[in-house]
Amino acid sequence: MTERSACCDAIGARADARGPRSPHTAVMAVAAPLSAEDIASLEAAGLGHIGAKVRALLDRQACDRHEIEWRDAKMEKLTFEMAQLRRVKFVKKSEQLDAEQKALFDEAVDADLAALEAQLAELTAAKSKDTEAAPERPKRAALPPHLPRVERHHEPSDTTCSCGCQMTRIGEDVSEKLDYTPGSFTVERHVRGKWACAKCRTLTQAPVPAEIIDKGLPTSRLLAHVLVAKHSDHLPLYRQEAIFERAGLAIPRSTLAAWVGVCGVRLQPLVDAMKADLLRLPVLHADETPVAMLAPGTGKTHRAYLWAYASGAFEDMRAVVYDFTESRSGQHPRTFLGHGTDSAWKGSLVCDDYAGYKALFLDGGITEVGCMAHARRKFVELHLANKSTLAATAIEFIGQLYGIEREVKDLPAEDRLRERRTRAAPVAQALHKWLLEYRPKVPDGSATAKAMDYSLNRWAALTCFLADPALPIDNNFDEQQIRPWATGRKNWLFAGTLLAGQRAAAIMSLIQTAKLNGHDPYAYLKDVLRACQPSEPTALRNCCHIGGWGAAGRSQTRKRAVQPLTSGRLPRHAVFPCTARGIKSPHTWAAW
Repeated sequence: MTERSACCDAIGARADARGPRSPHTAVMAVAAPLSAEDIASLEAAGLGHIGAKVRALLDRQACDRHEIEWRDAKMEKLTFEMAQLRRVKFVKKSEQLDAEQKALFDEAVDADLAALEAQLAELTAAKSKDTEAAPERPKRAALPPHLPRVERHHEPSDTTCSCGCQMTRIGEDVSEKLDYTPGSFTVERHVRGKWACAKCRTLTQAPVPAEIIDKGLPTSRLLAHVLVAKHSDHLPLYRQEAIFERAGLAIPRSTLAAWVGVCGVRLQPLVDAMKADLLRLPVLHADETPVAMLAPGTGKTHRAYLWAYASGAFEDMRAVVYDFTESRSGQHPRTFLGHGTDSAWKGSLVCDDYAGYKALFLDGGITEVGCMAHARRKFVELHLANKSTLAATAIEFIGQLYGIEREVKDLPAEDRLRERRTRAAPVAQALHKWLLEYRPKVPDGSATAKAMDYSLNRWAALTCFLADPALPIDNNFDEQQIRPWATGRKNWLFAGTLLAGQRAAAIMSLIQTAKLNGHDPYAYLKDVLRACQPSEPTALRNCCHIGGWGAAGRSQTRKRAVQPLTSGRLPRHAVFPCTARGIKSPHTWAAW
């Protein structure tokens, strides 16, 4: 008898003692782990070394099984990443047609052909019927009445009738055409009369009106236009230089840059006051985005970061303050919020899972509030990559939470909290239970596991909004405030220096906050720069704060007509006309 047959007989004897077995069971008996009784039987038969070999083979089989599971998870992860890259590179653009859109397009073509044939048949039938009335043409909407009108009269060159009588004007026909005049330059002449007393030889003269740039050429209107065009309309200064040259006066780019620099210094006290008001709120949003910055002396760019700190989505104050820094270090948000000082901000901070924010939550003064949009985004990417059914289930749960939020966002705080507790909390609990149930079934390291782990590890932060009506469900409000920077960096490409980035952040804080409060940024900056005096920064903060600017702005702003440039010369008027950007309708001014 060979060693192999003896080993099989010994193991088989033990299996027979346990009960009847099928042929499949007999085969699996060899592959099953050896028990202590099996090892004792082999040693009694003098085959202990065979048992050791079997144990080694079984251990190797277990290792191979674990390695196969790891490779499967790795392959799933790589497949998911490749699908993401292909979707970014080869995804169809919105103007291209997929199969469903093409079918809809074919249906539209067929409908158009049928409609044209019907119209042609109607026109052919109408041609033979002289008495049939023509269909009424839709009336064009009238131009808004607040737009200024310039009348141009057209009369016959000769009003003498052919019979020799003088014609009498009995009426008129009026038609309106919409016109547009690009920005034009005018010169504002300040004439200060000199008054003297012939008896005592005293001379009296009105003081020179204060301007933001002492003895400078630009008015507050021109400076506001340059700032809004650069930071809100994303027009770099070299483009503005070309636009001004077409308008009749070439302003060097260096001069425009100097104007922007002085305005940034003058406006900084107002931004500091707005930051102080922002840090009094109990709920803040925080997010960051990379911005290329030119490294001094190298001619190359490196990655700087812009941080956006916005008021809570449910706060009465609507404001955002930008902070431009040279890196993404967590020290920057700690410095902005005064972390570690006596005046440190305390409240609820809505942010993503970036590690730079984690130090803020260690001492308990700041509560971390998660972003449900980030959690949903990971499942959406997973579903787009491989049509994962698990991802689809998670998306369905999160979609129910967002559906409830859309219904309760405009309710009073108490009603919003009640609806969240009664309707949203059960959905969140069902989602959490589902994640805990299916996470052990997903291999570690896979894309599905990472998406689930993101939500499970931050579950307390993600569900903070269920217990506090002042907290939002996500950080989308702050991400919307970063969008202007994402649009602008496609035009100006990079920040020249750290100081230039900080200056742009200050000006953009005022512009974006004005937009959030429903104001025209040009009209707001125009009034702010008019009141901006280097010697009185306190007066600037008191009279030009966005929260109280509405009443002051209504009394100081006026609508001006656009004056076209004629014969290449600059017309001289006592009033500087606003460009089309600054003209507002009467009902808009009344709303302020």
